[in-house]
Amino acid sequence: MDVLTPRQRSHCMSRIRGKDTKPEMVLRRALWSADLRYRLHVRIPGRPDIVFIRARVAVFCDGCFWHGCPKHSVKPKTNSSFWSTKLAKNKARDEKVDAVLRAGGWTVMRFWEHEIEDDAARVARRVALAVRRSGRRKRGT
Repeated sequence: MDVLTPRQRSHCMSRIRGKDTKPEMVLRRALWSADLRYRLHVRIPGRPDIVFIRARVAVFCDGCFWHGCPKHSVKPKTNSSFWSTKLAKNKARDEKVDAVLRAGGWTVMRFWEHEIEDDAARVARRVALAVRRSGRRKRGT
């Protein structure tokens, strides 16, 4: 049973941000510290959180709840039919966006919020490797 009224719950859920989330900010700081420069809010399919345009690398910082993390996702007990449909649609949309970007020549990287919070430097190293590899592919070396 939810301890909040539907109106209170609606207000709480409406306050959840889609941009500049804590995991995203942590990863952006780690990437900046690794001397990686990126773009934000680029208008390509899926609106990746972080984009390396020249290397064609798109990075998504996925929330464990919203994207169905196998390790941390919790199924809500109230309004469960709505939430199961909503979360399934989110996963399907993620897969479709990945396919569209890959078909367009992009390298797609998705990280769970707990991966970023646990070791942002490690995630930044993985992104840096992908950016370097992608850059080499473009130059043909």
